[in-house]
Amino acid sequence: MKYRVKLDLSFDNQSDARSLMDYARNLSTKAVSINEGEVNEEIAFADLEICRHDEGLPCEKLERVEIRKLLPG
Repeated sequence: MKYRVKLDLSFDNQSDARSLMDYARNLSTKAVSINEGEVNEEIAFADLEICRHDEGLPCEKLERVEIRKLLPG
């Protein structure tokens, strides 16, 4: 059994978004992915994006943290 948190929060201020991303990155050392390396794996992640949907434009990914414990084969 795992305890999972899913968030999708938008901020008007970049420093608020960066603060949450930094917190998630620091806490990610304790996180695990589910069934890593298997066909049904669920890789834990945190994304930081500039969202421009309110302007009719797509998001721009700034940073992604993925939780991977297995070394590439």
